[in-house]
Amino acid sequence: MNFVKRAGLSLWARKGRTLITLATFLAISVMVLAGVLINGATARAEQGAKRSVGAEVNLDIDMTRMGDSAQMRAPSIDTGTVDKIGSLPQVRKYTYSMWDRAILTGKNRLVDGGAKGAMDMGPGGTAGVGVLDSSLLPDFRSGNFTLLSGSHLTAADKDRKKLLVEERLAERNGLRTGDKITLTGNDEKTTGEFTIGGVYRDPRASTDADPEYGVSPANMLYATVGGLSALGSQGNGPHQVGKATFLLQDAEVQDAFKKEAAEVAGKALAGFKLDANDKAVQQMTGPLASIRSTATVAMWLMGLAGAAVLALLANLAVKQRRTEYGVLLAMGEKKSGLIAQQVLEIVVVAAVAIGVSSLFAPQLTQSAGQALLGREAAAAAAKIGSWKPPAPGSTGIDQGIDPNDRPVENADPISEITVALAPADLAAVGGIGLGIGLLATAIPAASVLRLSPRTILTKGK
Repeated sequence: MNFVKRAGLSLWARKGRTLITLATFLAISVMVLAGVLINGATARAEQGAKRSVGAEVNLDIDMTRMGDSAQMRAPSIDTGTVDKIGSLPQVRKYTYSMWDRAILTGKNRLVDGGAKGAMDMGPGGTAGVGVLDSSLLPDFRSGNFTLLSGSHLTAADKDRKKLLVEERLAERNGLRTGDKITLTGNDEKTTGEFTIGGVYRDPRASTDADPEYGVSPANMLYATVGGLSALGSQGNGPHQVGKATFLLQDAEVQDAFKKEAAEVAGKALAGFKLDANDKAVQQMTGPLASIRSTATVAMWLMGLAGAAVLALLANLAVKQRRTEYGVLLAMGEKKSGLIAQQVLEIVVVAAVAIGVSSLFAPQLTQSAGQALLGREAAAAAAKIGSWKPPAPGSTGIDQGIDPNDRPVENADPISEITVALAPADLAAVGGIGLGIGLLATAIPAASVLRLSPRTILTKGK
């Protein structure tokens, strides 16, 4: 009788031991498969996060190199340099922005009920933000801001005098798309007539000061760079901006883009940093890393513990079947055949356990993984929500606030994963299960090699 048939008869005859081995392997398979599935689900979620924000690189002021903003002038970079960076082959779209005080004159008035803690910009004074392409502003891209009428400011409008006004400011003054409005610059002398290019909606309350510009969201103005610069002290010189955003062709070209951008801009990047949104990715994927590490540790602990239990069971089986093995050896069976029988019995049970676990492990993993991720994401969101920005006009450094701790907007921690069973996952579990099975039969196999049929049959041991 060959060892394959003997293995089948042995599993059937020893139903109790077979069921115990099956239950042990089933527990191992479920835990290992859960670990593999969670790793796969979190990896997919991380890739999705990188695709959503990883193809964006921001050129912004390096706050770590600045002291108190009241004592130092913020650096700026001319638009010509930014245009050169934007023309690099890795860039799909780009925009830049600057800001200055703009004063409403004539019959137009700001929205009443000023924001708490707002900066005092004088009568009619508010923040005017000059942008190259308003559609690329983070709040418009995320859907937080809604363009109600008109069209976005684009590069084609760069040297025109056009504005986007907030819905409440437009209603306060009866303004509509196409209307004219006169603004006075920060010097309170230079004036310019702007055309309302569009009206947008900001969901924030008018009493909540904008954390960056310190004015009521209802009174924010977005203008073309050329138009706003004409009101400032730059005159006819090159336009200066304080930040820029580059949307890349692919997230994989970030390093190449940053290297070429540094070469193109040279010393003009002094005081600035190119941030590839790594912080946003880390903020979004923090909960994923936590549950992945937990699942990985549990998977390996369960695998090692299972291997120890299976080794014990196999070793006990050898001791219980010494007489059987002695007879087989006396009949001419090779010791390798007995070892092969042991291995086959373990492999058959493991295959059944893996097949059964694949039927319900994905559903269990989805429920358990989602519960774990939900708690981690809620904790991360609470931490982000507890962060308080410094007072308007201050970097917060003098108050002990680290600018790098500021949460990234529109980068909420990922709170959902989707578990999907792929053939590769089963192959991975099968490989791990086979490894555990072979490890579990290693010690019993050594015992078989030391068996002597004459000693077993004459002395019973």
